[in-house]
Amino acid sequence: MTLPIKADFPPMEALLVNEIPTGDHWQYEPKWDGFRCIAFRDGDSVELQSKSGQSLGRYFPEIVAAVAKVKATQFVIDGELIITLDGEPSFDDLLQRIHPAASRVAKLATETPARFIVFDLLVDEQGKENFSELLKKRRQRLEAFAKKYFPKTANATIELSPKTLDAAIALEWLNDPSVRLDGVIAKRLDLPYRSGERDGMQKVKKLRTADCVVGGFRYASKGNVVGSLLLGLYDEEGLLNHVGYTSSFNEAEKKELTKKLEPMIKPPGFTGNKPGGPSRWSTKKTSEWEPLATKLVIEVQYDHFTGGRFRHGTRILRWRTDKKPKQCGFDQVTNR
Repeated sequence: MTLPIKADFPPMEALLVNEIPTGDHWQYEPKWDGFRCIAFRDGDSVELQSKSGQSLGRYFPEIVAAVAKVKATQFVIDGELIITLDGEPSFDDLLQRIHPAASRVAKLATETPARFIVFDLLVDEQGKENFSELLKKRRQRLEAFAKKYFPKTANATIELSPKTLDAAIALEWLNDPSVRLDGVIAKRLDLPYRSGERDGMQKVKKLRTADCVVGGFRYASKGNVVGSLLLGLYDEEGLLNHVGYTSSFNEAEKKELTKKLEPMIKPPGFTGNKPGGPSRWSTKKTSEWEPLATKLVIEVQYDHFTGGRFRHGTRILRWRTDKKPKQCGFDQVTNR
């Protein structure tokens, strides 16, 4: 048996936008906080491909086994690998899977098993390509495929991703803090699968805010001006822990910040976890940091908080002169 597409097939990608698009040619799905994955089944052969074209099979043996158990012997499905702990998505646990030791991967696969949330059918069980069909038809075929072949048990290893044609429901997914999603995906019903392209799918991320203490700063690589602010949150022991950074300011703002912050340089800044040291991308100047008297609070916008820190850089919203630094705790981010 031979599939009509091979395991280097680029997945359709999404364009990041600020608002959910509306109209009768859009379908909405949850945006999962996981690893994109295309699963290829060809007889006894199973291959899992990442968004970048790398093989994921050795890191997720439980997903390989689940795909191999599907009664259909030829198909290609597109979806997301996720791990949840106590109902919460855990991207950190996914990252731990990328480990060179097979014994370690096998142990994690048992302790924190992954799930495969499927949202597209690229090749059907007859081995016929489906990706040239419009999404409206592809989704119908996917739902029929899932009904026939996916496990019917709760918390199954492979499951069908929900979808809606109602933008109001998608907006609820985005705005309801009790809905543990990464955001919303909007797909064009009137387009085929746009391999490697971003014109058939858009994504709106669920963004959150937190008030943080400015515990220090780093100078920019060029010029004697502030390059980034180092953010901190207090733990239950009263220690200020470094949790991330923000650098969302222009050149004029950098100069003003430098005038404001240099007189406030005062150790120790962070009293708990401190900013990391140099990396291969940093220079001696940018890897060093200046501690500040813990007097300043800013509100920032972020997308994810995992492993005790913001996963990406944050965006400044405003200075919180009305808030005391000691009020900036981890409760803001651990309960979201």
